[in-house]
Amino acid sequence: MGSFIVDEDTTLKNFTDTHHAQASFYFTALLKAKEIKVNGKKVSADMPLSVGDTVQYFLTEKQLAKKAFHVVYEDEQVILVDKESGVNSEAVFAALSREQTAYFVHRLDRNTQGLLVFGKTEEANAELVLAFKEHRIEKTYLALCFGKFPKKTEILTAYLKKDAAGGVQIFSRSVDGAERIITEYEVLSKEKDVSLVKIRLHTGKTHQIRAHLAFIGCPIVGDMRYGNTAKNREKNKARQCLIAKELTLKTQGVLAYLNGKIFRSQFSFE
Repeated sequence: MGSFIVDEDTTLKNFTDTHHAQASFYFTALLKAKEIKVNGKKVSADMPLSVGDTVQYFLTEKQLAKKAFHVVYEDEQVILVDKESGVNSEAVFAALSREQTAYFVHRLDRNTQGLLVFGKTEEANAELVLAFKEHRIEKTYLALCFGKFPKKTEILTAYLKKDAAGGVQIFSRSVDGAERIITEYEVLSKEKDVSLVKIRLHTGKTHQIRAHLAFIGCPIVGDMRYGNTAKNREKNKARQCLIAKELTLKTQGVLAYLNGKIFRSQFSFE
């Protein structure tokens, strides 16, 4: 059993998604079986939570054994993990924080697999945050995409603006409230209507890869927000096929010993 105290007003589903990765995998099933208690009472539906509420999850050994992430590298200063698809980055952070001191540096979308790095000391956290800000951490992704790319390789520039629905819009020119984005891609292979593409982010904005590739007519397979819904259904894909494949660190100061290190995700597209 896992027992948690709610630290801010939220909903049961949102709390589960950000605090208990294994329970988030099985949230619907747990509700149906009434294996979640709020303040000692079994619940069968999502509900509002208030600060101080107690949430308890009763998972089977098999459910608990489902991995939310895998440790790729760890030392006294940092920990790098490979996040599974279907897990919020916040839930990974929460799991790490229950075992040790950890600092939340960056995130991946729930359904994006791959590498996340966390600081374990204040000094390491400060350097990682600065390194991301100064683009000294290079992020490379792999994606499966529909559509025909205009070139084998290209550096794309556009403008991204967040919308009221929690997503983003892409524009070819500058508009009020939009930020400039730069996305580099290379088509590695193509089979029928799907291409395997390597992507390097020169800027790191919310949903940048997903929205930018959709903007040029090459949406990521399985992307249900920006992608091709009909084709996703044909492929039976409801999660974007996107992997944060590599992190190259160009770190300084307390993390100078990691400068030039390249870490790779175990995930790939078969």
